[in-house]
Amino acid sequence: MAKETTGAAASPASVMDDNENGMANRPLKGRHYHFIGSGGIGMSGLAKLLLQNGAEVTGSDQEDSAVVRHLNELGARITIGHHGENIRLPVDTVVISAAIREENPELRAARAHGCKVVKYAQMLGEMMDRYAGIAVCGTHGKSTTSGWLSHLLTLAGRRPSYIVGADIPQLKSSSGVGKTGGLFVAEACEYDRSFLNLHPQVGVMLNIEQDHLDYYANEAEIVEAFADFSKNIRPGGVLVANGQDGNCRLVLRDLRPDIRKLTFGLEPSCDFYAQSLQLVDGLYRFDAHRSGRFLGRVTISIPGRHNVLNAMAVIAACVGAGIPFEEIAPHLGLFTGMDRRLMVKDQYAGITVIDDYAHHPTEIRASLLAIRQRFSPKRLWCVFQPHQYSRTRFLLDDFAESFMLADITIVPEIYFVRDTMESRQQINAEVLVDRICRQGCRAVFLNDFAAIGQALREQVQSGDVVVTMGAGTVWKVADEYLQWLRKNR
Repeated sequence: MAKETTGAAASPASVMDDNENGMANRPLKGRHYHFIGSGGIGMSGLAKLLLQNGAEVTGSDQEDSAVVRHLNELGARITIGHHGENIRLPVDTVVISAAIREENPELRAARAHGCKVVKYAQMLGEMMDRYAGIAVCGTHGKSTTSGWLSHLLTLAGRRPSYIVGADIPQLKSSSGVGKTGGLFVAEACEYDRSFLNLHPQVGVMLNIEQDHLDYYANEAEIVEAFADFSKNIRPGGVLVANGQDGNCRLVLRDLRPDIRKLTFGLEPSCDFYAQSLQLVDGLYRFDAHRSGRFLGRVTISIPGRHNVLNAMAVIAACVGAGIPFEEIAPHLGLFTGMDRRLMVKDQYAGITVIDDYAHHPTEIRASLLAIRQRFSPKRLWCVFQPHQYSRTRFLLDDFAESFMLADITIVPEIYFVRDTMESRQQINAEVLVDRICRQGCRAVFLNDFAAIGQALREQVQSGDVVVTMGAGTVWKVADEYLQWLRKNR
């Protein structure tokens, strides 16, 4: 790959000098943190970081798991089941996951004892204050981009710490403990404004669209939250933003003068941009540029035009963190993706089975296009499990138009999470199927996963691609179908 050395930003090693809340300088050694809901992706990652910094970690989870056992191997004391007696004083801080309710017996005991209680996002923010944080936000692409950054920086020898919302198969984890006080990559979620707990050195803003309308009143309120996130970037820090996204541009207009902005996209109007895109065997090659200067020819190993944009975000974020392009260039194309993101489960008997996390209309369209470009299926079967009744109702028309590239769409009932009973009564999956059919697409409602599996067994043929899609439990359909394929084909 031809490449050019780029000018570097301020060294990430210097960012800790600007910490204002004192957390970065407070010793963790000997402090006791108790995690209620320790087995989750983010919670376990925070526990590992605290253990590395010499803290005592205890906690609990409802079920035993490899994650829980690994934490115990690292020196934590995690028990199974939530019980008030698990709170063993003295406890400096109790950390709770988003799933923990006020009636939880451990949380009630912690409050009765007067313990400091913080949510996961608050603790993530406190830990980021100890590092040179790179926080990745956006309606779409957060996990892929933050995972890509984590993998890339690891290969480049930068020893980052990271907490990402999905497993990175090449790193065999969704979280990792790196150099103390070094780079820290984290996925920053906008739901309930939780990303406002973070104060990164580099903020990465991929895109801003309507979502989480069960929490936000409208799109303007969503943009306002992202603008508030940009204000949390440390003095002298950098905001890396999608220069072709209208809402990101609104945020950039009011950026604090002590924050540097770097834009990325597919047009020369952006600071970092991709040109001369070429599709080879379903994967993209392109020329990376910075401010009119050629950086190098890049080939990525994950499908989809949207991942060209993610790649440019990764490049801009690294340069914003003070890492020259020439240092990351050899590793850019080695990233092969995230768990449940266009993940090929297997190819058996001429049938390709894929699992994907897409649960927003924009994501569905992007994933279906990427699958067609990469695999050229005889027929494309999409098993889509809608995620949240409120999201389905608010974005119904967009959802209905999202499946044009699927030959057959099978829809089970909507996955129930964070919804009220009132919202559950306002819409159902059959309404969505009817709207999809009105678009001239073939769609069918099959509520039972067993019935979906039977339909796949009876109708899918060699040369077809089956993709299970959604943020719920629809991955089980892919697993069960593959088990049948291996036994019967």
